[in-house]
Amino acid sequence: MDCAACGKPMIVVEHEKIELDYCVDCSGVWFDAGEIELLLEKMQLESTGLEALHLTGEVASAEKKRRCPICHKKMKKVDLGHEPVIVIDACPDGDGLWFDSGEVGQVVAHLAAQQPGEEDSQERVITFLGEVFKFQE
Repeated sequence: MDCAACGKPMIVVEHEKIELDYCVDCSGVWFDAGEIELLLEKMQLESTGLEALHLTGEVASAEKKRRCPICHKKMKKVDLGHEPVIVIDACPDGDGLWFDSGEVGQVVAHLAAQQPGEEDSQERVITFLGEVFKFQE
């Protein structure tokens, strides 16, 4: 599968039986439909609304439109509504979500801060994401 941002081939990174497609050139990551929800569920974090992002309206962004690595349609820019606002790309057909470098870590850190849970599990996954996706808290 080729990267939605730079077009280079991505590698598959597996964590707890969840396969993530990662670009070593631009550090972007592709989650197939349902994968980010599975990751957040394993962390015992609420992922409300992520599964329906392809149904939401598009936000204005100066960022270049990306193509879905699955269906190759232009993806929508959607706002996750966090502070600071994180704009990600969602396939209009629901094939998955594209996160630019560091955005996955920002979302996970925000959700972890909002919800009480098992700190060890959260810390383990945040550390994993930090190593793989170059996220720095």
